[in-house]
Amino acid sequence: MSPGPATVPSVQPMKSVELQEFLQYLGSALTSAGEAVNQIEERLLRVARAYGAPQARVSVLPTYLVVALDPGEPATMEPTRLLNGGLRLDQTAAVYDVLKAAERAGITPAEGIGRLRAIAVMPARFPLPVQILGFAVLTAGICLILQPTWSDLLLAGIFGALVGVFKTVGARWASVQMIMPVTASFAVAASTFLLADSGWADADLRAMVAPLATFLPGAMLTMAVVELSAAEMVTGASRLVAGILQLMLLAFGIIGAAQVVDLPRYAVPVSAPENSIGGWAPWLGAGVVGLGCYLVYSGPPRTLGWLCLVLYAGWTGQYLGGILLGGYLSGFVGALVLTVVAYIVERFPSGPPALVSFLPGFWLLVPGALSLIGLTEYLARSSDIGSQDLLGAAGSMVAVALGVLCGHPIFRALARTFGRTGILRTERT
Repeated sequence: MSPGPATVPSVQPMKSVELQEFLQYLGSALTSAGEAVNQIEERLLRVARAYGAPQARVSVLPTYLVVALDPGEPATMEPTRLLNGGLRLDQTAAVYDVLKAAERAGITPAEGIGRLRAIAVMPARFPLPVQILGFAVLTAGICLILQPTWSDLLLAGIFGALVGVFKTVGARWASVQMIMPVTASFAVAASTFLLADSGWADADLRAMVAPLATFLPGAMLTMAVVELSAAEMVTGASRLVAGILQLMLLAFGIIGAAQVVDLPRYAVPVSAPENSIGGWAPWLGAGVVGLGCYLVYSGPPRTLGWLCLVLYAGWTGQYLGGILLGGYLSGFVGALVLTVVAYIVERFPSGPPALVSFLPGFWLLVPGALSLIGLTEYLARSSDIGSQDLLGAAGSMVAVALGVLCGHPIFRALARTFGRTGILRTERT
């Protein structure tokens, strides 16, 4: 006897469930990578259309996202922590490989979910000692950009390795990660002040900021402004508050260390020209930052050259912008050039995704270091200097965010123009 209609299994609901779950995982991965939520929503809707759901609805919020495949259909809501926090550069590149395949329906939702789960547990490309060395290299690069003395540069490398130990050990426990900014800033600042008190080195806030560079929320603050500009109020405001809180925690650790070791002159940064190691230092620092990021965050294979190219493009844009337009607009020009070059590099077969190459650039362009210095001075009642630095940092942050906002549409215009001639081919812009 043939089975009745009631016994025939339904295939479409299962496919819908798989597609919804795939979109949830993909959105969570892009959130962990640090992509702006308006870009995440746009990419997820493109994926949904590729799989036959042109009327899908997606809403991305700081801690969860909502997906519905059709109007009136049930929506699923899942936390965005499915992939356990932030991603390294190699993981981010792998996520974008999955995204590109999904945008043309080149994999099944089940295959996509499996690949994203595998990406979440990918081991780092470099062993732990190399990562700790990378922290020292990255810190030295940031310190070179801040134009330190030679003793500052030496201290920065040593304390950068110490911060690398803190971060790699603390990564195992979520509760320790929450207090890590205060712990690291207190330890680095107290050690520097004690050495300065003994006469071995000068206490310099700019030198102390360098070892704490990996805690600075420059990318978070800039992406917050980008999202607020895109009318993503909830996520943008959340990122902004989280970034400011992290700056305050770092500043609190420095102020606490200064009070414990009783060093009242700590609030005056050493920035006189005679204390600088030379005008070439920032240019070398940009490349050193690229190498440090590559080692610490496991840059994808054969991408170090691309990473340095994007960083130097942004740094050159900022330098020329400063000469021609002044300090505030220099960040705008640098971010604009960096964003356009990052998207152009993405189009080359060996080029990494744009997010991989321009996220490290925020350490060159965003006012993370100046924000921390300004907030430290302001909380220490050096209100004149602190207020100046804070206002300058806020203006620079807005300028960098506007540069990122303008960079993508400018790249699209260039892609359409030069794509017709074959100079710059794009898949879909």
